[in-house]
Amino acid sequence: MYPEMRHEQVVYQNPFLAIRIWRIDTEKLPPEELLRRTEQNWKQQRYYEWHYHEEVEFLLVLEGEITAYCREQQIVLGPGDIALFGSSEPHTTMQTKKGPAQQLVFQIDLRKYWDPSTLSSMQHFSEVIRPLSSLNYVYRDNREVREQTAALIRDIYREMNETTLGYELAVSSRIKNMLLLLLRNDVRQQLNYTDNRLIGRLQPAVDYVEQHLDEKLSVSEVSTLLNMSYTHFIKTFKKAVGMSFTDFVVFKRIKKAEQQLLTSDVSIVEVAESVGISNLGHFYDRFRRFNGCSPKQFRDRLRQPPGESDGGVPS
Repeated sequence: MYPEMRHEQVVYQNPFLAIRIWRIDTEKLPPEELLRRTEQNWKQQRYYEWHYHEEVEFLLVLEGEITAYCREQQIVLGPGDIALFGSSEPHTTMQTKKGPAQQLVFQIDLRKYWDPSTLSSMQHFSEVIRPLSSLNYVYRDNREVREQTAALIRDIYREMNETTLGYELAVSSRIKNMLLLLLRNDVRQQLNYTDNRLIGRLQPAVDYVEQHLDEKLSVSEVSTLLNMSYTHFIKTFKKAVGMSFTDFVVFKRIKKAEQQLLTSDVSIVEVAESVGISNLGHFYDRFRRFNGCSPKQFRDRLRQPPGESDGGVPS
């Protein structure tokens, strides 16, 4: 996608939550030449040694000064400040002030948090029009939102370290609170707003997909159900939901497969068939695309005792 950059593969601490959060402590400034070259490259729209990942990233500075770069912004962050980078958005960060620096980096696959009950709200975060970094002004200009979000990120870090009973619920609720703060305080309306009536118009299609995931689903069949032409349906669906109908169907199938892998002992072959993917090779390919691991690895990781997962919080 970006040949001059590094594509970072994120290993989740909990595959069902689809997040990684860890603390970075640094003591020394990078060489002066590197600092100058990074800023100069950004001004000239050259992104050497930057990286990107499919996950959205929140960066909270706890101590010191960190400068964050994405294509449209250079953001100088001090204690308590937050930067946000969208999915697959190139970015880089570095310490830019002498003395100790400390930051929390929180990466999350927001696709894991789409479900029928939150569809009309979550589609605002689909980044169809612009990356989520366009919302950094909210954290810069709104002290209350910044402080509340910082507290939520700290809570998530603590919950993921302690893994006490119910930590998954605690983390999920805090993630949704973070998104709600952005949604309700985006006074510039940078998020991808669409007419919510479209969601209502498409609800029968969403319900039909939920009820027939184990069957073959076609655009023609579902568009007929809504009395819409093929072309009008695919355009309307993408505009309202933020992803194509085909991608939505695959997404829902993988979500259902994840639930079965985590809550039952049925074989992987049976799981694949129950979500309408009879070709096991295709099932593995699609599952890896969403989770970065095989179905067996996904099941095994979450069944490990807390603190023993491959993606544990670094010290």
